[in-house]
Amino acid sequence: MPEAPFADVRHAGALVPLFSIPSRESWGIGEIPDLARLAAWLNQGGLDFVLLLPVNEMGSGQNSPYSAMSAMAIDPIYLALRDVHEFADGGGESSLSDADRAKLEEARRVPRVAYDVIRDIKSRALGSAFRRFEERESTTRSARAREFETFREREAWWLADYALFSALNQENGGRYWLEWSEGVRDREPGALADAERRLETEIRYRAWLQWIADEQWRRARQQARPVAIFGDFPFVVSAHSADVWARQHEFRLDASVGTPPDAFSATGQDWGLPLYRWDVIERGGYQWLQERARRSADLYDGFRVDHLIGFYRTYYRDHEKRGAFVPPDEPSQIAQGERILRVLAGFGTQIVAEDFGSIPDFVRESLARLHVPGYKVLRWERHWHTEGKPFRDPASFPPLSLATSGTHDTETLAEWWDEADADERQKAVEWPVLRAAGFGADAPFDNRLRDALLRTLFISGSNLVVVPVQDVFGWRDRINTPAVVDDVNWRWRMPWPVDDLTSEPVPRERAAFLRDLAAGSGRYLR
Repeated sequence: MPEAPFADVRHAGALVPLFSIPSRESWGIGEIPDLARLAAWLNQGGLDFVLLLPVNEMGSGQNSPYSAMSAMAIDPIYLALRDVHEFADGGGESSLSDADRAKLEEARRVPRVAYDVIRDIKSRALGSAFRRFEERESTTRSARAREFETFREREAWWLADYALFSALNQENGGRYWLEWSEGVRDREPGALADAERRLETEIRYRAWLQWIADEQWRRARQQARPVAIFGDFPFVVSAHSADVWARQHEFRLDASVGTPPDAFSATGQDWGLPLYRWDVIERGGYQWLQERARRSADLYDGFRVDHLIGFYRTYYRDHEKRGAFVPPDEPSQIAQGERILRVLAGFGTQIVAEDFGSIPDFVRESLARLHVPGYKVLRWERHWHTEGKPFRDPASFPPLSLATSGTHDTETLAEWWDEADADERQKAVEWPVLRAAGFGADAPFDNRLRDALLRTLFISGSNLVVVPVQDVFGWRDRINTPAVVDDVNWRWRMPWPVDDLTSEPVPRERAAFLRDLAAGSGRYLR
């Protein structure tokens, strides 16, 4: 009998960024092999998938996984040097300078991800490992060198443009590609051919990094079984990216994407990201989106479609800050959104839709037609047109949906309860689990309330449940506070090494509790 689609069966998973789960061996940040270690704890807790934030290569000086300079490439900061043959053959960590070893130990000790330090040490260590590869493998045309060349040929459909862009970016000191010399800026064939000759070694290096990432990713994904790995499909990438440089005709750089004024922001949001030229993209058969979906299907068992509404209708501001939607009318928006969702789901991978904000009814009707789950955030689901606006009973959530207690952008459950006013709390304690347990609106957020809220989430009608890992423990630490640039956002790490989760008393207790929740709500399938 064929296996049912993922969203047609009850599942439970956790949301956690890869950067947040370093192991004892990692260099101060979660690394690709650490996914298998996380999966061991999730499996212990009866959870069968993990939802990651994007792992695409970030631009220079960036910490946000949504500020990518490639929609395809994995950020080398997630590579585990201990698993790179050439680094181990060169002496491993003992080959680092005393200064770098001291910085590395500090990066492992500090409570937040020290991106700049980690990236600097890893870049030099990986550079040395690549030179060793070239000397020992490429010059002898070894089996390992042939595997690398096979990877380059197989992935050339995205890797060639990425590696050239990355090499040119290095040559130009990270300057915006519009500031590069005319020939490479405008992708003149002669200038590109000259750059490929001039930067051959750097291009090979950038491709080699992606080969190492590919090897480590495939191994980690296999070792994570039976826990599935879900990814995140960002709406768009940075203007300074390999993708925009390679497809300049498909983007408007004189306008920027964002959101209109709504309940979340009185002024709306301007993300400073380039605007799709949807008419051009449609004439090209949505090729780039197809390629992104193909790449996501290669990496993940499923993925979350970020900012779903933008694929139906994109809100943008032009250089005079005037706002508008494209396409402008509802029939065109429905047609475009459904075409794109069919493209994204076209490789057989489960997709879920992040349908937050001011979402027209026609979008959710469209999702239902296409059998794509949307989100149900526990504290946002209310009977908005009923007097008093009471919370919905989560048991009434439709099966084709994903229920969650929050996202990477929201406050944690603990923060929400701390900051909720008396009226909101009073309505929340009417949820059946909280009412039966006798909670009042003045109840403090403690372990008992935390667990009652998690139970409320798990018994929801939604087939899919995702819990941000902070809410599993009742922590107040946030992954990200939107519109804030500081030394805290995107740097949060778990307080234990990920390889200790299955043995530390608190995570073990949490795993046992989650396992009972999953089993009791029909989500534990093994």
